[in-house]
Amino acid sequence: MAEIATTGNKGKGIRSDCFVTLELTTKGGINLQLESKVGVMYGESIRKLAHEIMAFLEIKNANLKIEDAGALPLVIAARIEAAVKKLHKTDKEYLLPVPAEHVYATARDKNRFSRLYLPGNSPALMINAGIHHPDGIILDLEDAVAPDKKYEARFLVRNALRSIDFYGAEHMVRINQGERGLEDLEYVIAHNVNLILLPKCEHAEQVHAVNKKIEEIVHRTSYIVHPIWIMPIIESALGVINAYSIASSADNVVALAIGLEDYTADLGTMRTMEGKESFFARSMVVNAARAAGIQPIDSVFSDIGDMEALRQNVKNSKALGFDGMGCIHPRQIKVIHEAFAPSSEEIEKAKKIVFAFYEAEKKGLGVVALGNKMIDPPVVKRALNTINLAVKMNKLAENWRESYEI
Repeated sequence: MAEIATTGNKGKGIRSDCFVTLELTTKGGINLQLESKVGVMYGESIRKLAHEIMAFLEIKNANLKIEDAGALPLVIAARIEAAVKKLHKTDKEYLLPVPAEHVYATARDKNRFSRLYLPGNSPALMINAGIHHPDGIILDLEDAVAPDKKYEARFLVRNALRSIDFYGAEHMVRINQGERGLEDLEYVIAHNVNLILLPKCEHAEQVHAVNKKIEEIVHRTSYIVHPIWIMPIIESALGVINAYSIASSADNVVALAIGLEDYTADLGTMRTMEGKESFFARSMVVNAARAAGIQPIDSVFSDIGDMEALRQNVKNSKALGFDGMGCIHPRQIKVIHEAFAPSSEEIEKAKKIVFAFYEAEKKGLGVVALGNKMIDPPVVKRALNTINLAVKMNKLAENWRESYEI
């Protein structure tokens, strides 16, 4: 029986993707059949790319069918390579060049108000995601990808990291659990990723295993790597109990997130709008993150149609001490950013406190007073954080003190 592999997606509603069927043969060269919605304009370049990939991967005889729905070269290349590697063992990687402007490091303490989840096997959702300006874009290899599509999704995520302009958003990848997740790292570490999300994390050893694998890949590939951060996701009762040991497990852990759908399922309860069932867990995650000196990040809000409920949810999240949350639709990003950003009232109050602090410092006073009220050091620290955040978000000029008067 002939060996046949298929990759990609086709059918009603599919766009910016292709479906590849590959059959290896013993003679006849490469027999390429192309059906494309854009064949008149791009048919020749698609054929050229397909033949180039087959030659690079040393496939000399095969029947290759491409059913194209407007896929970009990065998608076509990922689909063909995945199909070949389902049938033919090779260590070769067909890598498209990386534009210099797509390569950047991200800071440990960068704003992570929003992180937009994108299914790792759906190119149409990836291509223009950056124009919505989330703080981070998550290419998801875990829950958003069907089990039989996880292998081919790795190639698409790798090519997306290399080729798609995300307009400065942090490049994030959520890997799978366990050994499959460690295998996922082979496809992303040397390919322009900034942060790895570690799902269903319950022990510090899981973080150590990821870091060990990263070190192995970097050493083997001689990849000159910028910092690769880790964000463990707490999604179970055991993970909550071990939150601090996870948060403090490695220097490159920069944030601790909570996933409430899996957490409430683990408890055997339902997730509610009020969030009483998750209050303990969310508070534990915030406290663990703060104690470890990293960012606490809240779960996603699943109702993409109710912006007012989202706004209230973000206010509650901020009140608990979270620094950001996940989102599953671009329309949620603006609301999340507005709600997590310092309000005008918060900025004005912080300005008064910080100004009073600097005036007291200038006079050599040991205490800070605002009117008749003494200001404690933690209050000054919180006000300074608010000011720094407002400056970073262009809501306050960096030289604001020069023209400020109480």
